[in-house]
Amino acid sequence: MKNTIIKFFGLFAVACTLASCDRNFEEINTNTSKIFNPTAGSLLAPVQYNMASVGYMRANDFTFDIMQEAIDFPNESVTNVSRYYISESTGTGYWNNSYKWLKQVRDMYNLATTQNNKNYQAIAMVMNAWLYANLTDTFGDVPFSEASQLAEGISQPKFDKQKDIYVKLLDDLKTANSLFVTTTPLTDTDLFYNANNDVSGILKWKKFCNSLSLRLLTRILKKNGEVNVYQRINEIVNNPTTYPVFTANADSAMLNITGIAPLATPIARYQDFTTGRAAGEFLINTLKNNSATDPRLARFFSTAKDLATNASLGYKGAPVGYAAGTSFNYQPSNVSATNLAIAPFNIFVMHYSELQFILAELAFKGIITGNAQTYYEKGVQSALEQWSLTMPTGYLTGTNVAYNNTLERIMLQKYLALFFVDEQQWFEKRRTGYPVLPNNGGLLNDGKMPQRLLYPPLTKVLNAENYQMAVQAMGGDHINVVNWWNQ
Repeated sequence: MKNTIIKFFGLFAVACTLASCDRNFEEINTNTSKIFNPTAGSLLAPVQYNMASVGYMRANDFTFDIMQEAIDFPNESVTNVSRYYISESTGTGYWNNSYKWLKQVRDMYNLATTQNNKNYQAIAMVMNAWLYANLTDTFGDVPFSEASQLAEGISQPKFDKQKDIYVKLLDDLKTANSLFVTTTPLTDTDLFYNANNDVSGILKWKKFCNSLSLRLLTRILKKNGEVNVYQRINEIVNNPTTYPVFTANADSAMLNITGIAPLATPIARYQDFTTGRAAGEFLINTLKNNSATDPRLARFFSTAKDLATNASLGYKGAPVGYAAGTSFNYQPSNVSATNLAIAPFNIFVMHYSELQFILAELAFKGIITGNAQTYYEKGVQSALEQWSLTMPTGYLTGTNVAYNNTLERIMLQKYLALFFVDEQQWFEKRRTGYPVLPNNGGLLNDGKMPQRLLYPPLTKVLNAENYQMAVQAMGGDHINVVNWWNQ
């Protein structure tokens, strides 16, 4: 039997060799894995996976630290983001990845226009708005109108003003809403809504489009009058048939990480998620103040241990930015790799609970009609349910959760809902001042929250003239320069 198998594979190898002799040089050296005539749809899934993963890593590497959710432990050096130390390299990877995939979004839009595919045109505009809004909220003025046009001879794109970027993105989202054809499924893989197999996914894309518009409009509330912010908000909120928005967690924009290629986990080795790290005291205490039985405690964290007795201390974090010389007699809780870094899990891009807190704030401020408490309570409940958790009995009437008609309460619960959503907590903290984070004695920058990240070093060198013009217009390239929408 063994000899028979050997003879079979031997003959098979000879046959393959003989067959290859009939192939010419050009055939042998043709890359059959390359797409030479792509459709617009073939460009979508790679952008979805890669930029959702980039957002996941931004939350893990940056937002966790700056928003006191996690800490390098036991060695929280003075050069950590958690202490408000920001270097030129802090945002470099995010800048490079964003522009890399924005180029593909631009290509997708151009192909969709050429191929007269309205759905992919609209989706490209939504993806563009999602990525550029995050980019400008991180850095301020950035290359936009001339970006991703090297093929057109533009190697040194100008930096557009944040106001101009926002106005264009909001106009694009309004146009995208009008383009969607909700009766026609997509032709290629869609990792957010599976709209290539289910036509209802197109309606969900439309809901994402308008929910994203409300995120951006709420971000620039201070600029009402300079931009018709309130009018645009009410145009969406008061016309749900024309401008549908998220109505349930099932509408949320997210990427399901299965752990099976190509949907691999962004962190290749799960132990890297927890090594040299501890959970932040502020986040754990906030959840414990909500309720000792808040189910997110067990989902997000391990328990702490007394170093002398090894006894469990329950959920107990480390104070972020603790004073130099602080010693600890306990091993703090850590973030849970099992639930947050090992597949399967979801990467959130924008979810229903965020929209509910947006509506709660807008109602609280009298910008829209509606009951702020109702929106708030839906936000609290859906923030638990998005993690497949059940809200404990009496949770909404607890002292620290019950609606108390303050923006601080709304934003504190929104902070919890935005856990692990790229940099959204940081943007909202800068915009509203909430939540109020403690200074545990070791924060740099006079304890002031950084307002932006520094431009990457290569940008300063390779696009020096436009960089200098942007810096002069913004008032400098340092972390305390306030973005246009926050002035």
